Amino acid sequence: MRIGLVTAGGDCPGLNAVIRAVVQRGILHHNHEFLGFMEGWRGLVEDLYIPLDLRATEDLLTRGGTILRTSRVDIRQVHAGFARCAQTMDRHGLDALIALGGNGTQAANLILSDMGVNCIGVPKTIDNDLSGTDMCFGFDTAVNIATEAIDRLHTTAAAHNRVIVCEVMGRHTGWIAACAGIAAGAHVTLVPEVPIDIDEVCGQVQYEWEKGNQYAIVVIAEGATLPNSDWAGPTKKLGGIASALAKMIEERTGCETRSAILGHIQRGGTPSAFDRVLATRYGVAAVDLATQRRFGRMVALRNSTIVDIPLKDAVAAPRGVDPSLLEVIRGLRPPVASYTSYSADASG
Repeated sequence: MRIGLVTAGGDCPGLNAVIRAVVQRGILHHNHEFLGFMEGWRGLVEDLYIPLDLRATEDLLTRGGTILRTSRVDIRQVHAGFARCAQTMDRHGLDALIALGGNGTQAANLILSDMGVNCIGVPKTIDNDLSGTDMCFGFDTAVNIATEAIDRLHTTAAAHNRVIVCEVMGRHTGWIAACAGIAAGAHVTLVPEVPIDIDEVCGQVQYEWEKGNQYAIVVIAEGATLPNSDWAGPTKKLGGIASALAKMIEERTGCETRSAILGHIQRGGTPSAFDRVLATRYGVAAVDLATQRRFGRMVALRNSTIVDIPLKDAVAAPRGVDPSLLEVIRGLRPPVASYTSYSADASG
């Protein structure tokens, strides 16, 4: 078989590990040939590609980013985009396409599949919110990076008697915020699934002063909702919510408050050992699906086992944070009655 690969949407650690696994497994065990399309869907629309062989992929396991590069080009918004992708496939005599990406990528993958293109999906979203799978590669690395950063913020916040609001990725869901907040012992963790109650947040900050800590760490997902601000409603801004919240906390409590936005730091660098293993398992499973000609499906992780699901199941509504994680966060807060009030002299 001749198989195309594409990495679309945002980059994340583990993309290269999937590419390596697909190519190594496909060549060594199935005698397949591979083309990699450059810069996401643009590569298929404009016929930008490179050959992929054992030599080109052997050292990819630890490399972040993607050797195929990526872009935010959405073929649903390109004139005749899907037809041009299909024509590129035909031009190169490709029997299948393996697309690595998140919600938008798999939605496009499904449309191509419905047009008759032989497609396989591999779940990639650093936010970890793709339906049908327990975990996407890259997420574990992002949580580890965020956790280390928050660990460091603890010491500097304590040294200066400050509140520090740390903004992490999470457009629609708060998986990174929830997991990193728990792992790093944040005093307040805020996610898109639960609207922010600014009085409650300030009360929790005051509680840390009243019990003698005199500092607090707040972790917030970039997509969280902050009422009565630019970060509320369907057209809310994405990014910068930590700065806005920090200003509100300082004005209401009198506590010196700073913000830190991790941004693309969470995406870059070497994938964790867990993500290297998960990405490799996904890559092997994806090329095996193609070999079996079981198209229109996406590989997924279910209860530690690699399975495959219909592409249509992968593009359902984003998968929100497990309620049990939110309950853990709530379970580490003091009773509501103990922090429902706050004052401007909380900083002492």
